[in-house]
Amino acid sequence: MSKPLELKLDRAAKIPLAEQIRRGVATAIEDGVLEPGARLPSWQDLSVQLGVARGTVKTAYEKLAASQLVEASRAAGTRVARRPRTTAKVEPPPAADSFMSAYLEMTQGPALFQMGVPAADNFPATLFARIRTHAIRAEASAPPLYPDPRGEIELRREIAGYLAVARGISCQPSQVIITGGFSAGLGLTLAALQVHGQTAWVEEPGFLWSRKGLELAGMTLAPIPVDADGIDVDHAMQRYPHARLALVTPGQQAPLGVTLSLERRLRLLEWAQATKGWIIEDDYLSELRLSGGAAPALASLDRNGRVIHIGSFSKTVSPTLRLGFLVAPVALAARFAEVAACLAPAPGPATQLAMADFMHEGHYMRHLRRTKRAYAARRDALQGCLETFVDKERLATVGLAMLLKLEAGVSDVAIAREAAPFGMSPVALSSWYSSEQQAQSGLLLGIATAHAKNLTQSCERLFEIIKRFGHPDRVRRALP
Repeated sequence: MSKPLELKLDRAAKIPLAEQIRRGVATAIEDGVLEPGARLPSWQDLSVQLGVARGTVKTAYEKLAASQLVEASRAAGTRVARRPRTTAKVEPPPAADSFMSAYLEMTQGPALFQMGVPAADNFPATLFARIRTHAIRAEASAPPLYPDPRGEIELRREIAGYLAVARGISCQPSQVIITGGFSAGLGLTLAALQVHGQTAWVEEPGFLWSRKGLELAGMTLAPIPVDADGIDVDHAMQRYPHARLALVTPGQQAPLGVTLSLERRLRLLEWAQATKGWIIEDDYLSELRLSGGAAPALASLDRNGRVIHIGSFSKTVSPTLRLGFLVAPVALAARFAEVAACLAPAPGPATQLAMADFMHEGHYMRHLRRTKRAYAARRDALQGCLETFVDKERLATVGLAMLLKLEAGVSDVAIAREAAPFGMSPVALSSWYSSEQQAQSGLLLGIATAHAKNLTQSCERLFEIIKRFGHPDRVRRALP
């Protein structure tokens, strides 16, 4: 297949068009944009794309061939010639203390203890691939029309039914909007609510990406401490009474894993109604609660249309799908649909239809049931392994991670980075805090990616690193 070329021609320039085309292709080859063996568009196709005579492109290609930059044949078409590589231009990495640096660091992998990704060996990949193949064929044979920007009705119906059964949310498919994951749902929500310049309550500690999203939307962040009952609503009301939005993870708080108490849920809803504020519910890992059933969604208690519920299939199926959803209050459904149509339309229909079939046939619920059992076994194995090195009091299950508490003053960031070359990807707890003064030191070890194979050796390696950065006397078992 021809590699797309982004050539810009200046018809007012004195340089002939054929020479401009030659220079553009040559530059792409020299810069490594077009690699050796890459196929170029035929000169007939490129002439149509650029709006020039075919002879003009043919002349440019002949000059490129004469310079031995390309090779042409009837069978293989015109391809970039294989030649000594020039020094490739390396894109500079993001600044060490930037958001993108932290983003790339947290999403690298796959690795042992990595958070935020499901276990690849637990998903019925063959079954889903077959369903998805049928959906792709259906999409390819469908009329060439723009799909509903809210998402395919089949998937919205399945999600509405699932939420009624599993999360206690009563909603219509018209309230459900399909998104490209949680982040896309958050962006759509912030655009629809028009909260630029206002103050938002955020959990402390809380998810770095969500906080950054609110900042990019022009909001002022008000970090609210989290305790055993979740976000401290009374503290928030006293310190930041003028806030008009709260972003919470009530099911399993990220990263501490606590569930927002009923008393505070009701208090939060009362605040939203009294101030005409909004609550964004990030339904983080609620479906995969390993001890007991999932707590009802905060949106299930909302009687005044103040909660926007956002969910995702990234943790339950795969982040590669980039598939999520939100539930808009009835009064805002039309506005959310407008924003989706103009700024954030749903992903392609094939992925949506595949997920709809996967849910309709009962595979999704069965997958969640099997996944919880598998993750519970991995949690027990990981906890047992860690308890050979540290006291049980320094360990806690927080959602789909095991929290290893470190001594004050120990750099969890340094330990996490030191572990990366050994194929481990623990997350530093301190990176979830907005205030360095309030930050606690600890390591979050993902349960889903804690494979039994070599688990003991990996834990030994991790505690070797901890000994170098921390207090050796705090590690109960001597390490070689």
